[in-house]
Amino acid sequence: MLSRARCGDLRAFSARKIQCRYYSDEISRPSQHGIDSKPAHGRESDERSPKEKAHTFHQSRRVFSGIQPTGVPHLGNYLGALRQWKFLHDSSANAALLSNAKPEQYFSVVDLHALTSTDIPGPERWRLRKESYASLMAIGLKNSLQTTLFFQSDVMYHAELMWILSTIASTGYLSRMTQWKSKLNLPENADIDSDEATAKLKLGLFSYPVLQAADILLYQATLVPVGEDQLQHIEFARSLARSFNSHLRQTAESPNLFRVPRPALSPARRIMSLKRPTQKMSKSDADPKSRILITDTREEIHAKVKGAITDSEPGISFDPEKRPGVSNLIEILRTVTSISDSAEKIAKDLEHMTMRAFKEMVADNVSECLRGIRESFLDLMEPTNHTLNDEVREGARKAHARASWTMKNVRNSLGLQTLKIPSGEAEPENANDAGEDDAHDPQTDVHEVKIRYCKSETAGAIQEALAGLSKQSFPASEPENSAKSRS
Repeated sequence: MLSRARCGDLRAFSARKIQCRYYSDEISRPSQHGIDSKPAHGRESDERSPKEKAHTFHQSRRVFSGIQPTGVPHLGNYLGALRQWKFLHDSSANAALLSNAKPEQYFSVVDLHALTSTDIPGPERWRLRKESYASLMAIGLKNSLQTTLFFQSDVMYHAELMWILSTIASTGYLSRMTQWKSKLNLPENADIDSDEATAKLKLGLFSYPVLQAADILLYQATLVPVGEDQLQHIEFARSLARSFNSHLRQTAESPNLFRVPRPALSPARRIMSLKRPTQKMSKSDADPKSRILITDTREEIHAKVKGAITDSEPGISFDPEKRPGVSNLIEILRTVTSISDSAEKIAKDLEHMTMRAFKEMVADNVSECLRGIRESFLDLMEPTNHTLNDEVREGARKAHARASWTMKNVRNSLGLQTLKIPSGEAEPENANDAGEDDAHDPQTDVHEVKIRYCKSETAGAIQEALAGLSKQSFPASEPENSAKSRS
């Protein structure tokens, strides 16, 4: 039986105060080599020491990861992805780890992807987007020198690059993707030409992986933290990057335009529903007691864990097949504490504990793991708090600056660079507003309006009409009252 001192250690373990083992010790899991049959950079093996690997990783690492705007994330979202985001954010700001390296991470609320769900009213979608961004800030993420936190829809280049990549994307490859089939509740062997697929499938859902590839390649990401269910999409992005580079390479020595990203699997196992432990925890479940939100109170967490479906068998044991409910709670306990013991070892230590005491322990540790998030979230959601608005604008500016350089190179490679003004045509009044894209300062505000190649009187009229207009993702009041609040 687990000793009293051991129980105290588990209760006191705060998952937000320790480093994720995967990202701190092994940058690339060995199992990832199977994703690509060829070793990176043509190496047959990597005999560098762990210290050398970590140093190289931090020097070259640029991470991209996104989350759908479904509102406040649940515990599975936090343990599977967001806690790793927080570790990457914190470690990149640690001067002792950085040395001369310049790691970057781009974390996005991918609200364009969410448009494939067409049954969400505009005001509701607005609320979900705001809650999602506030949740990321509440766990400790913010815009910094190394981190960019932004809305996908605030950077127009995502849609532009998606269209360009779609010109080389294979419909055969896309038809083999499993996501559109699962979203439509079709079998994995369903064919795109089937009557059911033809009736249900929309182009946005079918081409979803192309937009995901554009998200990644736009920021020249080298590492993409994902779950196993997303590996297929990352391999598709890698394939598009290789195809684009090969298509435009003029000589063998020509540099690649896109970096080929690599996936990084989360060490956390999938967290299952508290009410249906054979299904993953999800916001789409009609029963709110099936999931723990990261903003739940301590009382709500205890009530949900206490009501979790288990079984009548005495004692604690780990057997996902025969005891899925109990096994799920053991996995939750192991993950929120980041304890190094296996689930089987934890179950052995707790085998004589009553179910009531066991659930109490799980709830205590989940509450400790999420401590402080609720308070930060509520503070950010206050109408008088403008911190969230400021972060949204800063994130959009930073993401736009990085993406614009990638798109400049993409356009130039395709012959889409801006044409010069023919000799004798009137120059714009402001010389700084003329010229090619390479004269654009990446630090320029993302929402600044520039008039190009217009006659001076036309430019002046348009600029006067647009004077005073600015973009705000989230005004202090609700969308329907926004006009009144601005007056």
